[in-house]
Amino acid sequence: MRPERQHQNWRSEAGSRLWLSGLIVAMQHAGQPDVRRQPVAPDVLDELRTQLALTSSFRSSPISTLRH
Repeated sequence: MRPERQHQNWRSEAGSRLWLSGLIVAMQHAGQPDVRRQPVAPDVLDELRTQLALTSSFRSSPISTLRH
């Protein structure tokens, strides 16, 4: 999926929940000892930086008033 499309998808409530669920799964996977011992490929780090830059652009958006 193109980054700008991801940008639009997670702004909805359902998209936000989906994005958060994916983040939780990824963090749980990354936290496993056997995974943590493995080196991270440079291209993976580049993709991560790109993704983090996308989400940081929303910090200027109004805070959600949805109760979770």
